[in-house]
Amino acid sequence: MRREIKNGRVFTRRALAVLAGQTAVLGLLSARLYQVQLTEGRRYATLARQNSVSLRMIAPIRGRIRDRAGTWLADNKQNWRALLIAEQSSDIPRTLDRFSRIVPLDGRARARIRRDLRRNRRFIPVLVADFLTWDQMARIEADAPDLPGIVIDVGQTRVYPLGPDCAHLVGYVGPATPDDVARDPALALPGMRVGRTGVERYRETDLRGAAGSVQLEVNAYGRVIRELARDGGIPGEDVSLALDARLQQLAMARLAGQSASAVLLDCRNGEVLAMASTPSFDPGLFDTGVSEAQWRAWTTDPEAPLIDKAATGVYSPGSTFKMNVALAALESGLITPTTSFFCPGYFQLGNRKFYCWKHGGHGTIDVHGAIQQSCDVFFYHTALTAGIDRIAAMGHRLGLGTSLPLDLPLQAHGLIPTRAWRRAHGHPWVLGDTALSGIGQGFVQVTPLQLATYAARIATGRAVVPRVARAIGETVLPGGHAADWPLLDLPEPALAAVRRGMHAVVNTPQGTGWTVRLPPALGVQMAGKTGTAQVAGVSQAARNQGGFHSSKLAWRLRPNALFVAFAPYDAPRYAAAIVIAHGNEGVEAAGPVARDLMVAALTADGTITAARATGLAPGAPPGRPPGAPPGPVAGSVAGPVAGPVAGPGAARPPGAAGGPTL
Repeated sequence: MRREIKNGRVFTRRALAVLAGQTAVLGLLSARLYQVQLTEGRRYATLARQNSVSLRMIAPIRGRIRDRAGTWLADNKQNWRALLIAEQSSDIPRTLDRFSRIVPLDGRARARIRRDLRRNRRFIPVLVADFLTWDQMARIEADAPDLPGIVIDVGQTRVYPLGPDCAHLVGYVGPATPDDVARDPALALPGMRVGRTGVERYRETDLRGAAGSVQLEVNAYGRVIRELARDGGIPGEDVSLALDARLQQLAMARLAGQSASAVLLDCRNGEVLAMASTPSFDPGLFDTGVSEAQWRAWTTDPEAPLIDKAATGVYSPGSTFKMNVALAALESGLITPTTSFFCPGYFQLGNRKFYCWKHGGHGTIDVHGAIQQSCDVFFYHTALTAGIDRIAAMGHRLGLGTSLPLDLPLQAHGLIPTRAWRRAHGHPWVLGDTALSGIGQGFVQVTPLQLATYAARIATGRAVVPRVARAIGETVLPGGHAADWPLLDLPEPALAAVRRGMHAVVNTPQGTGWTVRLPPALGVQMAGKTGTAQVAGVSQAARNQGGFHSSKLAWRLRPNALFVAFAPYDAPRYAAAIVIAHGNEGVEAAGPVARDLMVAALTADGTITAARATGLAPGAPPGRPPGAPPGPVAGSVAGPVAGPVAGPGAARPPGAAGGPTL
């Protein structure tokens, strides 16, 4: 009995010990559970979400660029690509080796990836490969467990529907450089592009937008299960241009095969309707990657396809400069519209002769006749009468040789020389320099865009400025009306005399532009001025040899051909400037291009009906059909010389002084 009682007591003590142990364990578990679920519950919930949710920054959709009628000039298309998130891979070289079995990566691609990984923070995705095929994407997804950190993403690729036709004006985009990323780290995101030239560069802030983010649910192998949330960021604004795509394409077609440029403005408000530069290039290649061979071909081409000749090419204006010289003298009262000078075919200045393009001379001639027949001798006299400083001041007022407040990133300033400028370069200004400047040669340099502005200001008497963009998003930009531009405050009789001379250039048989007049049946007249600017001197002895003509010279030695114009003469709306490097004669090479652009523009706005515009000489298509005018907005460098130019300090061969310019 005692033995049984003793055994019972032992069992009870053991049970109590076990119970105490269990109680202690349960207490500890309860305390830990309380700590995990209540005290630190929020922290562990966050960690759990981080194990299953991947947060990525994404590039915003870049704004698009369109013409005045809504035609897209720069657009976006989807592009499937593979990205690498460094913080999700413990062995990046091994991951890349496995990835390259699916999508080959050459040494250049691997070097780029390593560079981007060093440059970016570990949570920022790095582009591994883009333009993936469906088969490649399927294999990457199937091998996801062996490719930690690799994710498939859809991005945007920049496309340019009109390709080379708008390359210089619209510009192109490229990947961000280290300097770009230093200024804005968001530019390190895959798919982010930065405008490099043209509107893409000038309107970069408006077009870029702001980065967004996407939350993805992933499994233990990093494979995406589903998208939980997406913040697309702030898409870039669309930009509407004043450009008329059809006029732009016409200009490019008419200049094809030449080193040339053409600008067509609405001379009432400065809107750029066409701004062509040839030869051109495919801007889309800069987004997908320019091959070394292609880059070498572009940069070694003597016709410089990458250079925007309209805004950054500088040329001697030749006889197109003569209206400026006339206005400088007329405004100052040093001559009047009836002032005459005698032209025997040359102008004697000291012991040097400056020749007129017409060897037999023009006889006694006044302002009207001198512009009409482009008499060099008259403008030698007029330039010396006015003086170079007055000529330069007038040129700047008319938009020549100065920086225009232009909404493009690069433009050449050109040059209208002055005495002070020449002295600053260590040389005295001499009368021969003034005489040469009087016919738009010597040191005078301008851009085609400046020449178009010059023609527009003469036509309207207002200080119009070329403007490329009409609206940003839904915001219409100022400057769309003639009244927005101040008057030049030039004497109306002086302007009228110059305009009448330009009218006579094109619309009278004695005019140097008679062959490019608008057909009388159209009921519209154009005013203009021819220009033929030498790029190399030709001695008078050579000219006196029988059968000499500049067209027989080597291409690089032929004169540049120029033409400026405005129309209609009685109510100016359009102004144009055409420059063809080594085109020989302005009336033959540049004049027909200006005529065709004018006919197309006047047809597009209904001034000329399409029926009346048909039957013109070859090369003069009627432009847009009736009913499709360039209507309201839809939705609302100092570069290298384009062709040899006799610029400041350039050596001229003997006989170049006073070279004739028509």
